[in-house]
Parts: sequence; C-alpha cells; structure tokens
Amino acid sequence: MAGEDRSPADLRGDLHGSALGRQVWRINCGDVVNRERCLTVLVERNRVVLVGPPGETAVLTTGQLGQLRTALREAAEQAER
Repeated sequence: MAGEDRSPADLRGDLHGSALGRQVWRINCGDVVNRERCLTVLVERNRVVLVGPPGETAVLTTGQLGQLRTALREAAEQAER
C-alpha cells in the first residue's frame, strides 16, 4: 500500500487535516476482509479521541501503524497544552 516505505516523519503531511476547527489525523487501514477503512484521531478538550471504523476491526500494516503512532504522539502533545 502507498506510504508503507516512508518513515512516520515523512507522512505527517498526509495525516493532518481539520474538521470543525480542530486538528484531525486520518490513518488509512483495512478491515478483516481487506476493505479500505480509516482510523481518525482528534483532540477533544484535553483528551485524545480515537475513532475506528464503525462496527469493524481496523487492520494496519507496519507503515499504517507508524502513522498511527505519530498521530497519537502529536495528539497527546496537543492535549497537554
């Protein structure tokens, strides 16, 4: 899948977005039958929120796991401010 060979630092631009005036990180993933899905990370007040595919299991490649790790670290830093 695209992005698997890049380091998490190289993927930051792909992860960031915004919704309703707050920063959002979106990580592409799959489900158990290999359909495309998405995990979303956002900060709500001082808490990090992880939203998975509704009623699904998120299956991540090593590259996608690196993206998730980067998103969670950045969201945690933002929540601590």
